[in-house]
Amino acid sequence: RQFWKSGKYDTLETEEGNSYDFAAGMEHVRVHPKFLHSNATSHKWALGAIAELLDNSLDEVVHGATMVSLDMIPNPRDGHPMLMIQDDGGGMDPEQIRKCMSLGYSMKSKIPKSIGQYGNGFKTSTMRLGADVLVLSRTKGKFDGSTLPTQSIGLLSYTFLTATGQDDISVPMIDYEIQRFGLRKLVRGTLDDWNQNLETILQWSPYDTEQALFNQLQHIKGQGTIVIVYNLWEDEQGDPELDFDADPYDIQLRGTNRDERNILMASKYPNCKHFFTYKYSLRSYASILYLRLPKKFKIILRGEQVMHHQLVNDLMFPEHVTYRPQKRSEIPQKDSVAIVTLGFVKDAKEHVDVQGFNVYHKNRLIKPFWRVWINP
Repeated sequence: RQFWKSGKYDTLETEEGNSYDFAAGMEHVRVHPKFLHSNATSHKWALGAIAELLDNSLDEVVHGATMVSLDMIPNPRDGHPMLMIQDDGGGMDPEQIRKCMSLGYSMKSKIPKSIGQYGNGFKTSTMRLGADVLVLSRTKGKFDGSTLPTQSIGLLSYTFLTATGQDDISVPMIDYEIQRFGLRKLVRGTLDDWNQNLETILQWSPYDTEQALFNQLQHIKGQGTIVIVYNLWEDEQGDPELDFDADPYDIQLRGTNRDERNILMASKYPNCKHFFTYKYSLRSYASILYLRLPKKFKIILRGEQVMHHQLVNDLMFPEHVTYRPQKRSEIPQKDSVAIVTLGFVKDAKEHVDVQGFNVYHKNRLIKPFWRVWINP
């Protein structure tokens, strides 16, 4: 179950073998399942994949989101850790969740200043973190007969697709309409199709009963979305790539990203802490991920708020330089400037080699500590 070997992904066959045919009633994206893996290789760094999911939640501020919570929960089937991301944004109705779980479609392409634009981040990020993802979403709606609240459940499962021998990406989804006195199944095809989608979700998701799915939806108060990534990828030693044990209030990476020397340096030189820890610590990386956070928006990591950190506060003798791109007359360009803050890290007097540009685009850190000179 290692990401870089998932092209040779092994699963246990079902009792019926690899003979499933779900084409009749399943939502379809006409792409071979192996594309899920090759598409996700755009993320070489697992924390970068998690950042994509944080972006989606932050973009929901325009729909009322005030928080995103990340945590580890055990898989009720086998006890293995799962990654859960939950926000209280507007949620997704049946049409929106289908567009979210399709390839190459973005609902945010026309929303100014939103981070996600190309409709690919959700798929690449979740598939980079684990083989399977379950999405549960609830919209608020109105009980006036115009737009009733809905709740939808979708499953994008590499394990299911591989074990059942699918040659295109089948995505089981079910929807409910929330009425005053209960739920009504929203049937897009036939009732048999709806029941087959539910049966597939119950077989291949962490939850084996419809009531267990409802119990997860109850964690959404009013509106919002829960993303559960499971069958997380492992490292070369067979341990989960995401380390939930090193710090009960953090999610860290194992292996080469976590250097013991850097950990010691971070404790010795606190003004350089983020430079030494962002590669393996999600709490460190998330604290510098956005240049600014909306005042009422919180990132909660394993039950504790991530404190936003401005990297310019680590500098001494700061200078502000206005940068204007050079224009070429034959290429029309908009007038644009960037204010660049330069300075020395406060621990520079200790000859600590910390340097590089931190480049933010649309409020988002896209190049952390981008080095332009290496000390020989």
